[in-house]
Amino acid sequence: MSAPSAPFQALLFDFDGTLSHLTIDFSRLRRKVSALAEAFLGEEPEPSELPVLEWLDVIADEIRHMDDDLAKQFHTRGRFIVQATELDAARDARLFDFTRPMLHTLRGVGVKTGILTRNSTAAVRVVFPDVLACCDAFMAREDARNVKPHPDHALGLLERLNVPAQRALLVGDHPLDIETARRAGLAVAAVASGDCQRDTLAAARPDYLVADCRELLSVLSGLSLLPSA
Repeated sequence: MSAPSAPFQALLFDFDGTLSHLTIDFSRLRRKVSALAEAFLGEEPEPSELPVLEWLDVIADEIRHMDDDLAKQFHTRGRFIVQATELDAARDARLFDFTRPMLHTLRGVGVKTGILTRNSTAAVRVVFPDVLACCDAFMAREDARNVKPHPDHALGLLERLNVPAQRALLVGDHPLDIETARRAGLAVAAVASGDCQRDTLAAARPDYLVADCRELLSVLSGLSLLPSA
């Protein structure tokens, strides 16, 4: 998108890998889901590049062709596996040192902050118990009708903040976050503080690409894209 002509009114942040150390082993999680699906299907499910939540939906639809009740059981048990994995990972996770000071700084200069995550509220609050006090709006997966990369997730957060998309920046550590921003009409910054390599993020063509959120604030200030104190 074209360079903004005025400072951003809101910054929206992904959580895992962006504001906190990423500890979820997604490969192990996919193996657990695959094993569960095999028990219901009688064979291993087809491998998929879809995120785990969407993959669960696809497998449930396949089971539904055989038995609707079995599909519901699979989906419930699959979601339980995801939730349990998130909570286990959260116990070993911690916020980046800059997270709370950065959110405080943004609030001090009048920039609204929001956090959107495909993770659950319960898991986030294990890592960040005061999350609701440190940002202006928070939407975990149970708060959104459609989770990112569906634009509803970001647009719903902006609605709570009362900020138009063209005056907001979405910050994340994965190409999925960049896709979310593009679909919602937001500027987007990629941070290489999660598991994605910088080259992978660059290939998704974010508007800004930095090491972490701390560097991002420095870049935005230098470009006069944050209000002065």
